[in-house]
Amino acid sequence: MLGCCIPRDPSKQTNKLINEALERDRKEMNSESKLLLLGAGESGKSTVVKQMKIKPVGIIFNENGYTKEECLHFKPVIFSNTIQSMLAILHAMNRLQISFENINRKNDAEIVLTHAEIESNHEILPEIVGQAIQALWNDAGVQACFLRSREYQLNDSAAYYLNSLDRLIQSDYIPTQQDVLHTRVKTTGIVETTFTLKKHKFRIVDVGGQRSERKKWIHCFDGVTAVIFVSAPGP
Repeated sequence: MLGCCIPRDPSKQTNKLINEALERDRKEMNSESKLLLLGAGESGKSTVVKQMKIKPVGIIFNENGYTKEECLHFKPVIFSNTIQSMLAILHAMNRLQISFENINRKNDAEIVLTHAEIESNHEILPEIVGQAIQALWNDAGVQACFLRSREYQLNDSAAYYLNSLDRLIQSDYIPTQQDVLHTRVKTTGIVETTFTLKKHKFRIVDVGGQRSERKKWIHCFDGVTAVIFVSAPGP
């Protein structure tokens, strides 16, 4: 009977708790893969991440893609990309000395330029601005300048958004998965994106925006399962 009163060895209990914690960590690590994304600027690293998240045809990654709420967060980026693309074309027209086919398009150009000067966040795309961009995009002079886009810097998503203006200017517009895929935004700092495939978690770490001070991002190599190096295609 006295043996029942003998306390358990605390060291054994501690070891048991430690082993259980280590086992949980091991299982968690085995259920997660950390992918480090590297590559030169403008090589398309962010696009690769979005493709993995969206699961385009032929690539089996995330099973759900972006939620409606996540897509809505991209609206300002989409509006900004659309406006900046038209601004790039308008500035190029001036430099390349290309004229509008319709002289009335000068008024539309003024609307877009003025809006860009006073609005920096692009939370919304005012109807008058959207219609002005649409009218400009349909002008033969603007199209002629677009065909010479190799002579100036223009987002490769420009045509996609400018051809989608009918949808973008609607008051109830909700970005699609493809709209999100075409977004272009400069990566700043270290960005992490996670998604799940068949209960396995993938965590992608993009250090593209952290180019200075190696000590700020070298720790990202800790626990890496694989490194993805993205290289821009040649001309």
